[in-house]
Amino acid sequence: MEGRYIAMLIDSEDPMENIEEAWKHLKVRDSWDKPKGARDNQVLFMTTCMETWIVSDRKVLAMHYGDKLQESALPSLVNLEQRTRQYIQEQLSHATRNCSNAYKKGELSFEILGKLSPNTLSNYLPSFARAQRILEEMIQ
Repeated sequence: MEGRYIAMLIDSEDPMENIEEAWKHLKVRDSWDKPKGARDNQVLFMTTCMETWIVSDRKVLAMHYGDKLQESALPSLVNLEQRTRQYIQEQLSHATRNCSNAYKKGELSFEILGKLSPNTLSNYLPSFARAQRILEEMIQ
């Protein structure tokens, strides 16, 4: 399989101590053993969850939800990946509660995900910037 790159994109579920030590995080958090030959650059994380990506792109949120979005209820963009997934998800639900299309995980969440700006995400999310860097290196 020389010349091929295989990776998985998953939620980290919890903040990470070191975003470059993916398998260590999986071992500590989920007791996953690193497969023989696997490398840290084969694990790409949404830290801590997909909603972290979603709340980081305020422009897309505003366009998607309109004027009923309570942007002040969203978590701060500073150190966003250090917040728990429960907190991120609760804040996103709270910020969209008055919208006719209030946030729910599922088809709607993937629709929003497809609209996000990679440049915006890489500005606020070190794990996204890491994934972007790794993909650019591996898919050349």
